[in-house]
Amino acid sequence: MNIQRLNPAPRWSDATVYKGIAHFVEVPNNTDCAMDEQIAQILGQADATLAAIGSDKSRLLSATIYITHQDNVPALNSAWAAWLPVDCAPSRACVKVELLDPAMLVEIAFVAAVD
Repeated sequence: MNIQRLNPAPRWSDATVYKGIAHFVEVPNNTDCAMDEQIAQILGQADATLAAIGSDKSRLLSATIYITHQDNVPALNSAWAAWLPVDCAPSRACVKVELLDPAMLVEIAFVAAVD
């Protein structure tokens, strides 16, 4: 079975799909804003990536969320709960880290089922 890559570049692909499972990472495009705006960007990008690979947020299997400040967890949780369909929350890990771009407050790695 072939590995499918969405928009491959020299250092990454927007998503990789193998045997019906997709892996992708989203980061905010604009980091000159607060946590709620950065999360909104990421979740919007995730919707677009999921659509491009023939999936949607109800088919998320897991998410690993990297945040830089524990104080941002309430904003993250609020946006996350509003974004997900009822009874479709994936498994989730949330890790406090130092990201390479100091202005970036959040990064999310997703795994999703694809038809």
